[in-house]
Amino acid sequence: MDTGTKTREQSDRDEQIYQLTTLVAGDFSLQEVLDKLAEAAVKILGVKACSIRLLDEETNDLKMRSTYGLSEEYRNKGPVTKSDPVIQAAFAGEAVVIHDMQHDQRVRYKEATIKEGLASQLTVAMTFKNKPIGVLRLYSPIPMRFDEDDIRVARAVASQCAVAITNARLYNQALEGARMAEQIRLAGLVQRRMIPQNIPQLEGFDIAASYIPCFDVGGDLYDFLPIGKDRLAIVMADVMGKGLPAALMMSWLRGAIRSYVASSSVLIEQGYGQWDRPDRQACNVTHVQTAIQDFNRMTHAECQDGEFVTLIYAIIDQQTNTITYSSAGHEPIVLLRGGQVIDLAAGGLVLGVDPQANYQVQTVQLQVGDCLIFYTDGLIDAINFDGQIWTRERMIEAAQKGLACTAEHIVNNILRFRRRFVGLAKQVDDTSLIVAKVGRSEGLAGQCNCQVD
Repeated sequence: MDTGTKTREQSDRDEQIYQLTTLVAGDFSLQEVLDKLAEAAVKILGVKACSIRLLDEETNDLKMRSTYGLSEEYRNKGPVTKSDPVIQAAFAGEAVVIHDMQHDQRVRYKEATIKEGLASQLTVAMTFKNKPIGVLRLYSPIPMRFDEDDIRVARAVASQCAVAITNARLYNQALEGARMAEQIRLAGLVQRRMIPQNIPQLEGFDIAASYIPCFDVGGDLYDFLPIGKDRLAIVMADVMGKGLPAALMMSWLRGAIRSYVASSSVLIEQGYGQWDRPDRQACNVTHVQTAIQDFNRMTHAECQDGEFVTLIYAIIDQQTNTITYSSAGHEPIVLLRGGQVIDLAAGGLVLGVDPQANYQVQTVQLQVGDCLIFYTDGLIDAINFDGQIWTRERMIEAAQKGLACTAEHIVNNILRFRRRFVGLAKQVDDTSLIVAKVGRSEGLAGQCNCQVD
């Protein structure tokens, strides 16, 4: 072969190796990359076949991931591990040439080799950042087929393979991450549908609420559940943790509470169970006491070690103009009455820790003009860029500025004051807020000048 022919062949090989960079930079799946690389290696070196095995760190096996020019039978001839002498040598940096596969003791599957018609083999490691990720093997039916020039080209191809494979893996991970993000986004949409869009009307009360998730999904919960015709149960809960696990626990808890309260409403209509006593207020107390203890036992059965839920369960009774409530480790209800700030904090331990925990229940007689505030700690623990916490005191101050206004206006005003305090600082907890005013508030929003923006 003259010098000109060798130069042209060398130029063609260099161009073909360069073309592998399109696989390195391309947005291909890992399997697409492997198949294209195996084919390209065969064509560049002019051999019969190629196989690509990738290292499985957990099993120490080299899994056959792609071949070109090999039969299915040969592909599945048997396992190859890191303890194989050829693999060990390749991972140590050698280019391992076997000139006669049918007689070399390092070849484990000789019968399969003979049947496939293979005579010589070249093995080089594919390495990324000095770490072997697999091997590239080239096969020929001609003994003594591979020389130093083939080794040089094989190493170059293997180097491009390693980069392309790593890039494809990262691309696959990005796709999987995008798919997971989309699933979480959709889960967040479903979860937000669980937050009541319309609040049941209760004569003599003005109620408004807001929910601001920190992430797509979270662990805050509030709900409004009518019990009979003139009672309204208000539930607010905060599941320990964030993200998908907290959202799943929240979803379960919401379903359990709704089912429980619905059965109570049926009993009221039928005059049975806790609701058949002549003393209406005693019925409310018994129901709240029994309910929160049952919620605790149900939650304990679902929680793992270290998991818990804070919760407030309250009944507003339109007929007696009272609130009967119990708190399981939740932030206390704030009662604003005139210039007074009264904490409604009766209750007990968080849900899910002790199935036998006892809970205090309190009934408070309400007055026209009273304002009740239910909230989760994400509201008051919001932090600004200076690391300062908004605090419960600022929440109360913001609420007091709007007491002459509707419940909805008070909710918006509290959130506006908080937004002005925290600015664009990223928050790490969900925010839930309910305001219930005693006495209707129609027409009052236009009289209020307490807005901050």
